[in-house]
Amino acid sequence: MTAETVISKQPALSGSEGSSVTSRLTLRAWLDRTTPRVKDFFVHVLGQVRILKKIYPGLMHFMIFWGVTIQVIGTAINLMQMKLFLPWEITTFPRNGWYLGYELVMDIAGAFILLGVLMAFFRRLVLRPKYLDTQWDDWFALIMLFLIAFVGFTNEGIRILFTRPEWAAWSPVGNWAAAIMAASGFPVEQAAAWHDGLVYTHVILALTLVAALPFTKMRHLVNAPWNILLRPNRKTGELAKIEAIDTAEILGVGKVGEFTSQQLLSFDACLRCGRCEEACPASISGMQYSPKEVIQMMRKAMVAGLDTGEVKADVEILGGVMPEEYPWQCTTCGACIIKCPAFINPVDEVVDLRRYQILTTGKMPKSVGDTMRNLERQGNPWGMPPENRMAWADGLNIRELAPGEQTDVLFFTGCAAAFDERNKKVTRAFAKLMQKAGVDFAVLGFDEICCGETARRMGHEYIFQEFAKQNIETFGKVKFNRVVTDCPHCFNTLKNEYPQMGGDYEVIHNSQLLTELVASGKLELNLQSTIRNSQSAIAFHDSCYLGRYNNIYREPRQLLDKAGVTRVEMARRGENSFCCGGGGGGMWLETDANTRINHRRLQDVLDVKAKVVATACPYCLLMFDDAIRSKGIGEQVKVMDIAEVLAAQLEV
Repeated sequence: MTAETVISKQPALSGSEGSSVTSRLTLRAWLDRTTPRVKDFFVHVLGQVRILKKIYPGLMHFMIFWGVTIQVIGTAINLMQMKLFLPWEITTFPRNGWYLGYELVMDIAGAFILLGVLMAFFRRLVLRPKYLDTQWDDWFALIMLFLIAFVGFTNEGIRILFTRPEWAAWSPVGNWAAAIMAASGFPVEQAAAWHDGLVYTHVILALTLVAALPFTKMRHLVNAPWNILLRPNRKTGELAKIEAIDTAEILGVGKVGEFTSQQLLSFDACLRCGRCEEACPASISGMQYSPKEVIQMMRKAMVAGLDTGEVKADVEILGGVMPEEYPWQCTTCGACIIKCPAFINPVDEVVDLRRYQILTTGKMPKSVGDTMRNLERQGNPWGMPPENRMAWADGLNIRELAPGEQTDVLFFTGCAAAFDERNKKVTRAFAKLMQKAGVDFAVLGFDEICCGETARRMGHEYIFQEFAKQNIETFGKVKFNRVVTDCPHCFNTLKNEYPQMGGDYEVIHNSQLLTELVASGKLELNLQSTIRNSQSAIAFHDSCYLGRYNNIYREPRQLLDKAGVTRVEMARRGENSFCCGGGGGGMWLETDANTRINHRRLQDVLDVKAKVVATACPYCLLMFDDAIRSKGIGEQVKVMDIAEVLAAQLEV
């Protein structure tokens, strides 16, 4: 029975029933969009969870944020008792015991502000982390917050000194200030005379800070929460799609005014904390690139001329605001994305700028142009003849699906696995493991083409969409339950980005499938294997697109542990892992020998005295291999894929 027949046999809904169903679907869609945002508000705005990942600045900011928030709420409650904001009026709270609690909470909040500000002064004057820049508005904000809290507590101490209330102990800081004044011989009459003047001073300081919000970094108090709530509802590893690309008038972004309103908001939400720069592999490796500077350059261009009324939104960004080669130093590793407390995504801006260069101006580095030419002519970034796609499978008797045929697991090999000589060994090892476990799998063979990830990250959205359409069409001609790939870049693209093009599949990485096979006993480990009995330490390197973008950290480590190897962890691991330098088109870009990211990452391996670095990504494997060869230390350390480690352990 066809789907059309089933639908035709369903009873027609009455007008009210149809309206009810539509309303429920609309409500569900609204909840699906809203629920994550509400969660983000409580977790990341109020809970400050991401900020607290760095202990010292996290506690500092937590105290200032909640101190100011409670003070603002408490002041509003106080003012609403004065009938200044009718019809909003409070006449019954706080009273009696509630007033004592109110005084205590307000005192603690003020103390939080003072302590947080003092910690901030110490951090900027003494600790001085290199990624943290200090400008005039930093000092302005800290001095104003300190003065507001200091004057407030001084005035509270004066009030307690000349009124002697019974509840003075419930205002501990104010009571302490009063005790200091009394001990110093400060006259009570003088205290009463100063009270009103200090009240006005306190109000003027507070209003000055409020008025200065739009003109200082304090604007993030408003803009950062809004950016968290309004950011695109996309997965971390998913780029925005250019809709109707054949007829679209704007391809990428060449001028500030072409960014979306949410992106413009994110520029204003940046508080220059430098967490992104501290984590950026390009910045750490000495390249002239910083995700913080990307956002700050965009903001500078956005607000240029606001003071004169001559906003120049038509200024070309590349060549005008930043050097034309600037966006190409980003590896799109996502380290900046997961570190930003305001959830700003510099990778989106970088890709938008690349799209403009490639699709609009045609100005791009030569190596980028060569890669795009390979993709257009050969269907893969290596520029290898497509008829060589199945060369890796010689002698393995790998099944190739024909239209109409069916398999349980569709193995999407990807270009690196099919064309790169070093990665062919990994592909063969993984295929042998699946064969040993009795997995019902097959490949598309010569019908498979590049997933388009390289083209998309390098800015050629048109090639990506054409490749995606072609692969989705090919997928539609065969039947399978799930797709497996050993490339995290293919994995991320098929899983998170193909749904944009109408291809929604269950996609898993080979580490997930191998973990499943080992757990089920279909791959029985050899207790006497050479790998198991070796004393060579193995360090696992977390791939950016497997780890940060798709949160797969556990499975590769489980496999290595099951293999019985001596596993060691590098200092930078998990979501803090250091990029290999191959992502975002980095595989194909020429870089200065003194600033190569893969050399930095190799040093992390050497620091833990590992003899083998295990990877779960073909790009990572090649970047490590290149660094090892460049340094001439092939006898000291080698790189293996986890599939190779497992295959050696099982002796397949």
